[in-house]
Amino acid sequence: MTVENEKLKVMVSSTVYGIEELLDRIYALLTAFGYEVWMSHKGTVPVFSNRTAFENCLHAVTRCDLFLGIITPNYGSGQNPDDPSDLSITHKEILKAIELNKPRWLLAHENVVFARSLLNNLGFRGRERRVELSLRKNQVFTDLRIIDLYEDAVMDAGFPEAVPLDERKGNWVQKFQSDSDGVLFVSAQFFRYQEVEEFIKENFSDIERFYPKGVDS
Repeated sequence: MTVENEKLKVMVSSTVYGIEELLDRIYALLTAFGYEVWMSHKGTVPVFSNRTAFENCLHAVTRCDLFLGIITPNYGSGQNPDDPSDLSITHKEILKAIELNKPRWLLAHENVVFARSLLNNLGFRGRERRVELSLRKNQVFTDLRIIDLYEDAVMDAGFPEAVPLDERKGNWVQKFQSDSDGVLFVSAQFFRYQEVEEFIKENFSDIERFYPKGVDS
């Protein structure tokens, strides 16, 4: 298969618990639109036996063409049990997508947005203040670092080091309440396959799939 005929590869990064139906619908939708979908929930992330699960996930972020991140009240797995400050796999994947300036789209559950606003209003603005809080173990909101992840995605770490508004590019994070909300956003953003492909070519010309090493652009 030539580079020109390859399908665009979409990496879907999220936790799985509690949103299985949403992930199933997103996978079916993106596949129907013509994309190749890399999603751990579906077992379609390329896996190499000489790498850890975490390394395979980060490698997929590196090699995908498009990145879709979903932030839920479940922070996710993957932290080093000997290091309480270690980030979840989903958090690291989204940070890697931002670092690589991947063409990206992000969803955040409204409970995450509400929790951040509530804590800000209570005087716990920023992760340095939130670390003072102790969250009881529960199944609704698993870790306050979910808010850190949201702030990383919107590029607003709170004072005093928030990125100026006019410098926040790629920081759109769509709030969703229901599965239907999430599916609507994905459908609206991804259904025009050829337009998405042209957008990448025009704005992300350094992506290797369109300009392979050794080939003049």
